Amino acid sequence: MRFVTWLLTYAAGLAVAAWMLKGIWFDGPDSGQAQLQEKILPLLLVAVILGLVSTFVEPVVKLLSLPFIILTLGFLLLVINALMLMLTATLAGAFDLGFHVDGFWSALVGSVIVTVVGWGVRAALPALD
Repeated sequence: MRFVTWLLTYAAGLAVAAWMLKGIWFDGPDSGQAQLQEKILPLLLVAVILGLVSTFVEPVVKLLSLPFIILTLGFLLLVINALMLMLTATLAGAFDLGFHVDGFWSALVGSVIVTVVGWGVRAALPALD
């Protein structure tokens, strides 16, 4: 159950970011039932990639940049989250999933959207304890 919650959290965040920003998108149709049918599997696979990047790569980057995070009063964390979203788009491109992030600023705003939507999804779902 925890994996499903984790997957839905990242998938919802990515879907909202792709919907809100022109700089983040999935290849395929833009509306209708065809959009849902063609984009649901790539969305879930990109959510898995983002989850794996956030689980394995992001903590190492945060640990190595800890002095700079402290020096910038935590604002470097926004940059790290944006870079993790760009890394996810690069890995998704390597697997031909059709997920694109167009530049750093789209990644920065997109990472904030993914985080806020993730908080909302976790708050809406019942506790797993």
